[in-house]
Amino acid sequence: MTTDVSTTQVVLDLVGIFVFSISGALVAVRKGYDVFGVLVLAGMTGLGGGFIRDVLIDATPPAALEDWRYLMAPLAAGVLAFVFHPAIGRMERSINVLDAFGLGLFCVTGALKALDYGLGLVPAALMGMVTGIGGGMLRDILASRVPAVFRGELYAIPALAGAGVVVALAHTDLSYWTVALLGGGLCTGWRLLAIWRHWRAPVPTGPASV
Repeated sequence: MTTDVSTTQVVLDLVGIFVFSISGALVAVRKGYDVFGVLVLAGMTGLGGGFIRDVLIDATPPAALEDWRYLMAPLAAGVLAFVFHPAIGRMERSINVLDAFGLGLFCVTGALKALDYGLGLVPAALMGMVTGIGGGMLRDILASRVPAVFRGELYAIPALAGAGVVVALAHTDLSYWTVALLGGGLCTGWRLLAIWRHWRAPVPTGPASV
């Protein structure tokens, strides 16, 4: 696979960041946070997964602190959600669809960046998953909610599966776009099916032992 894809990865990153930031900002609006709180939650949701990944793979300072575009994306999303939240809130189904695409984008770019920094296949796949779910976990913690990935949402599993496809195919002769489409498509398609069919991750049954 060709490696001259840095511009494409940045574009995909920014799209994913913007979409995730919208969801974080909406949570803050519904919690009654002020404008600063909305922007913080938007930033944490959009950038949190990438921050965690970059720190863990020693890609410091994180990309969001080196490229102003990474900070502008959540800022724009936060302002948009703060001003137009009634209209955006009515589009929640569409936001969930976009969020699924954002998850697919992040699991791809996160896994590929981890590979670029010399991680093995399994750790790189895990970093792809972390990139996809990390921001949402930080959002829920800051909003005093149990993270959605712990409440039966089929979110982390599709992200890990998509990242696994990416790392498995990354060193083949397939093009970047083919690898991204296969890995990101698996993640996004699985997530969309889970939303549509109301699929849930397995949870324990019966009373919990003390």
